[in-house]
Amino acid sequence: METFFTNIKERVLYFTDYKGFAKEKFFEELGVTYGNFKGKAKEKALSSDVLAKIVSKYPELNPEWLLTGEGEMLKSENTSTETSKEESVKGIPLVNATAIGGYGNNVFSFEERDVKDYYVIPKFKHKQVDFMIEVEGSSMYPKYNSGDVVACRIIKERNFIQWNKTHVIATRKQGIIIKRIKPSDAPNSLLMVSDNESYDPFNVPEEEIEGLAIVVGVIRLE
Repeated sequence: METFFTNIKERVLYFTDYKGFAKEKFFEELGVTYGNFKGKAKEKALSSDVLAKIVSKYPELNPEWLLTGEGEMLKSENTSTETSKEESVKGIPLVNATAIGGYGNNVFSFEERDVKDYYVIPKFKHKQVDFMIEVEGSSMYPKYNSGDVVACRIIKERNFIQWNKTHVIATRKQGIIIKRIKPSDAPNSLLMVSDNESYDPFNVPEEEIEGLAIVVGVIRLE
């Protein structure tokens, strides 16, 4: 089954056609309307919550195909066996961006209830991905769009910050932010830089930072 779509919503529609589902009922059970999959609305991103429901409700559906368009739409027996091995470590957690943070030790932390779902993404297998979160807002456009899911590797030592690379930063006052980090002229601070020129750079005192992670991959939810 080598049919390829660049749009996740088109792949969802293809799956419903293949299974012979009544579309209105299918989308109603997911908590969305069929209208979100028609015309211009089909170009808008599909939320990670809906994706999690689809993957959970239809275990025969290959998550990698759904998210990236690569591989087979349905899991083969071999794929199922390999996936089971991967799932023994629960895959990569997709977490609620408002829930994760550091708890006094400058290291990202989250609880099981904050995990939306777990995904096995073969392309991320060797990237040491600790968690994934959904991008919100347009400050990192065009590098990342609102609705994209970024894969993150936790940084446990400040010395491992990679200057001018995109990081996910947990702050006490501003919550989770996604920015490029650069050295700051201000003492004991880091400079946060957006890719979108409409957003000005700003400093964050190091004492305000509760967790750091570097972005090592992205899944575009087109």
